[in-house]
Amino acid sequence: MLTPSSNTVLEPYTARMLDPLFPDVTAHFGRFRVTEIALAPDANSQFALPPVLQAAELLADANCDVIAWNGTSASWLGFDSDTRLCDAISQKTGIAATSAILSLNRLLAHLGVHRLGLVTPYTSDVQDRIVANYAAAGIETVAEEHLRLRDNFSFSDVSEATIEAMCERVAEARPDAIAIVCTNMRGPLVAAALEERLGIPVLDSVAFTLWGCLDAIGVSTEKLHGFGSIFASSGQPVGRAATAEG
Repeated sequence: MLTPSSNTVLEPYTARMLDPLFPDVTAHFGRFRVTEIALAPDANSQFALPPVLQAAELLADANCDVIAWNGTSASWLGFDSDTRLCDAISQKTGIAATSAILSLNRLLAHLGVHRLGLVTPYTSDVQDRIVANYAAAGIETVAEEHLRLRDNFSFSDVSEATIEAMCERVAEARPDAIAIVCTNMRGPLVAAALEERLGIPVLDSVAFTLWGCLDAIGVSTEKLHGFGSIFASSGQPVGRAATAEG
């Protein structure tokens, strides 16, 4: 996992999801500096290739089977930015690569999501860019909640209760799925309970990044079904979109 330097959520939550369910799967983490999320050039420059590739090369020394960019920058920078990043990582290290947003987009396509609920901690302009990128991909954001924060460390201070309340308000629009887009928000442990209560797939960033990694190395995710329906062996998350598919 390539990790924003100021992220304090994704490492312990990923470890909590894997242990003790997957004794033969280990997660390893490399950091590069990311301290704020904004559309300003200095903020976007945090995601330049050289520091990311340097961190990826260090992870490659651990003989990892897959390397994931465990951050959501492509949601506002453009989905192709993660495609280019993953291609560069694989070319540099010879290891398969994926990302949070590429994993999310695969799940949205699998679910047939056309109406999205969006929950983030980000500023309004970043949120608008995310909404626009999904609109260009044919996915309408029918309801959204954001906290207008830009300090990346502060995202981890958002309580699970706040995240639940944001998802509940978004659910009133009956989207096909709700995405919690930020790998430094405490969504992984509340997603399953939200799905049961709301009847809508709740796709958390830490969870769907792990899903993407396990899928890339051919490991069944069924043991993780308690963390959300994306991990179910049937591949059919709860809610309206799943019903429409089958």
